[in-house]
Amino acid sequence: MNRALRAATVGVLLFSPLVISACSAGQVNQTSTQLRDKVGPEVRVGDLTLRGIQLAYPTNGSYAPGDDAELQMSMVNSGSEDDALIGIKGTGFAEVRVTGAASGTVVASPSAGATTTPPPAPATTSGGARAVDITIPANSSVFLGENAPTITLVALGQPLTPAQTLDLTFTFRKAGTVTVAVPVAVPASNVPQTSSFNFEVPTEATVPNDQAG
Repeated sequence: MNRALRAATVGVLLFSPLVISACSAGQVNQTSTQLRDKVGPEVRVGDLTLRGIQLAYPTNGSYAPGDDAELQMSMVNSGSEDDALIGIKGTGFAEVRVTGAASGTVVASPSAGATTTPPPAPATTSGGARAVDITIPANSSVFLGENAPTITLVALGQPLTPAQTLDLTFTFRKAGTVTVAVPVAVPASNVPQTSSFNFEVPTEATVPNDQAG
């Protein structure tokens, strides 16, 4: 009898760590690696990979018609030759504004063909004309707004909230074109909630000593 009890106890002790480990693994896999809602889509065109494509999270929580939105993305060139982003087209905004010139250049106008030197005046374009000329060196990465100019979509034509998308077509000198449904970024941290609304309708007391609702 004692021998059987000892055998059962040993079996429980040996099995318990497996159960704990399995539960822990499930929690880690389902929570700590869920990053999809915090990054934009990734697409490949030619030797280029576009990563984290998104519009910056709006400071007021949403974009209204007429607002400007900064485009965020990285461009990775895995090829042996330089390439360049030379155009952005879409129907949900009035024009593209390019400011700054870290590793790229800004074309003053499609017809002039001249480039400015840092710090350049903002270059804008509408109707799909090319006003962007951002070099992406071979075997290198370019990050808009960091080691490359900042690109802003001017005067959005519709309201946009986080996770909603806007179709943009990117044109590259060598890789060609690609159209991406670009989402509005979600907040990087929890957004403070506003004061809650009291859904209880106040009522007047109808009986003495009763309390109003």
